[in-house]
Amino acid sequence: MEVEMVIGDKAYSEQKNIEEAQEGGYELISRLNGIITQGNRTKEDEFEFNKDAGMYQCKAGHLAVHKYLDRRKKEKKNKNPRMIYFFDIEKCKCCPYRDGCYKEGAKKKTYSETLKSDAHSKQAEFQETEHFKEKMKERYKIEAKNSELKNRHGYDTATSSGLINMEMQGAMAIFAVNLKRIIKLINEK
Repeated sequence: MEVEMVIGDKAYSEQKNIEEAQEGGYELISRLNGIITQGNRTKEDEFEFNKDAGMYQCKAGHLAVHKYLDRRKKEKKNKNPRMIYFFDIEKCKCCPYRDGCYKEGAKKKTYSETLKSDAHSKQAEFQETEHFKEKMKERYKIEAKNSELKNRHGYDTATSSGLINMEMQGAMAIFAVNLKRIIKLINEK
């Protein structure tokens, strides 16, 4: 059997799955998690990126004084690299927006931005294509079938213990749903 495409929800769009799809030569139709595409910061928490300077600036308009690329090689090998921007602490001490931004006694003020991996960047571009959007529209059918299996055919809870028994229960539930579909198609003819 040759797999050409895998359609899944956001849980399937982790970096490992994206890379396996690229290596395996099949398409992964799965939206990236919002934290990867937009980040997890709130709007009032955001710093603005100044394209001319290539640095972030705070609400008060102060630019970062320097930046550092943290590749995370030691303790967090599987994490994406991040760019850390450092701000002048003396400006932060007398800034009108320091409440909630600057902590008294802090030795430095930083703002970090996680950089997308190549796999995530390619997937983000791919999910904007018409092909991706058309295939994603088919996802609701899969969710409806999963719901039917769980709610009507007992696929949500194991009725007996042991891996073999659980596999048998799953196979029987899927067989019953497929049989219902076949009968429905025969009756439509």
